[in-house]
Amino acid sequence: MNVVVIGAGLGGLAAAAHLRRDGHEVRILERGLLPGGRAGMIERDGFRLDNGPTVLTMPELLEDAFTAAGATMSQYVTIKPVDPMYRAVYADGSTLMVRHGREAMTAEIDRFAGPVEAEAFGRFADWLAKLYRAEIDTFIDANFDSVLDLVKPWRAGLELVRLGGFSKLDKKVASFFSDERLQQIFSFQAMYAGLAPYQALSIYAVITYMDSIQGVFVPEGGMHQMADGLARAVTDAGVRIDYDATVTRILRTASGAVSGVELASGDRVRADAVVCNPDLPVAYRTLLGGVDAPRAARRGRYSPSCLLWVAGVRGLPPADAAHHNIHFGADWDGSFKALIKDGVRMPDPSILVTLHSLDDASLAPDGCTSLYVLEPTPNLSGRIDWSRERDRIMGDLRRRVGELGYPVDVVTEEVYDPLDWEAQGMERGTPFALAHTFRQTGPFRPNNVDKRVPGLVFTGSSTLPGVGVPMVLVSGKLAAERVRDYARQTSVVRW
Repeated sequence: MNVVVIGAGLGGLAAAAHLRRDGHEVRILERGLLPGGRAGMIERDGFRLDNGPTVLTMPELLEDAFTAAGATMSQYVTIKPVDPMYRAVYADGSTLMVRHGREAMTAEIDRFAGPVEAEAFGRFADWLAKLYRAEIDTFIDANFDSVLDLVKPWRAGLELVRLGGFSKLDKKVASFFSDERLQQIFSFQAMYAGLAPYQALSIYAVITYMDSIQGVFVPEGGMHQMADGLARAVTDAGVRIDYDATVTRILRTASGAVSGVELASGDRVRADAVVCNPDLPVAYRTLLGGVDAPRAARRGRYSPSCLLWVAGVRGLPPADAAHHNIHFGADWDGSFKALIKDGVRMPDPSILVTLHSLDDASLAPDGCTSLYVLEPTPNLSGRIDWSRERDRIMGDLRRRVGELGYPVDVVTEEVYDPLDWEAQGMERGTPFALAHTFRQTGPFRPNNVDKRVPGLVFTGSSTLPGVGVPMVLVSGKLAAERVRDYARQTSVVRW
């Protein structure tokens, strides 16, 4: 089949790799000048600044995409573990280093909170591993055609029930740890799913397993290198990538099936199938005139957004700084209430400060630092008027980063608020898509196929299986499986 992939984000690139392995002719049309989508990079004034995802977990899923392209990951990108994975700094002044490896983390918790909590970590890690095994093949790496597909893997479902996967995440984590600080570091990952720990089901602790147990990694040269390397791998495998090629419409036959795409230039590209990587609700609205997005995409609950400040600065970070630094605010539950329920800024914001240049000197000039600072904020359904409040909020964030001891003498910088995310094509101004409530997960999430538009397949965080680099890579694989099924159904002869 001739397959057009709209967008060279990680989902689109992973889809292209798996499609090429299946023997399809694949052409990627990317509106930007670089691959990666949100996993982009700014090169300016001697700095190389990542401006997308900053945490890479489950690198074997990235390796799987390279394998599909007939390559090995090490040919194109070098991945190395981050240790400590996080430096967690609490409002009471205490500091926890989240170590790479179970033995090292047990010793760190013993130092931080005592032997009882250290022993609890072993039981917690065992529980997370069982939870992951119960979910990965049947509920994460799987396409869904109906709600009944939840019933078919009944053994896995019973195992999730037995493990307490449908209890609340905060209470489940508290059943292992009495120290509230440990509860925070092992449940904050619910934010990746767009939920507060007291809202999220325990099944979403699989995210905690991916980073706190399996480990956090970083590509040499910055996070963007995983996209750049995968783009080179699929190109070497025979995939064509056109940059500065904006798709304005998905073309359809009289029966509704896709027939190709139209570009901003007016050119048309024929296709037997189209894989769509842009944010799903935006794609329906802008590329599929007359076809409404699924109800969940139109009326569902979207994840909080963020204010992101990336900067190249003069000076070096504090001596005790780590690659990833989480500075927790004082009012844990109150912060989530403000952010998610009230739609206002956290009263005492928790922030992430990532220092990519700390472990890779090539990313900043001598004596300088690359800063990546993220503060969770409400999305555009919230009550902040970003056109008026941006400068004040950014000023607060800049001051706090300086007070925490990081250098803030700016050489070059970029700031992204929810209005900027919206301008980049992200629904409700959030780069984190639909929240992973139970009714917006699995078969309840907007599907990666639509019966009204045969031959159209979605990939990315707004469809199956969801948000985060690992999930988006899986979504590309699932999209390729959908194209394979469509080829069989239509009996189109492959090129």
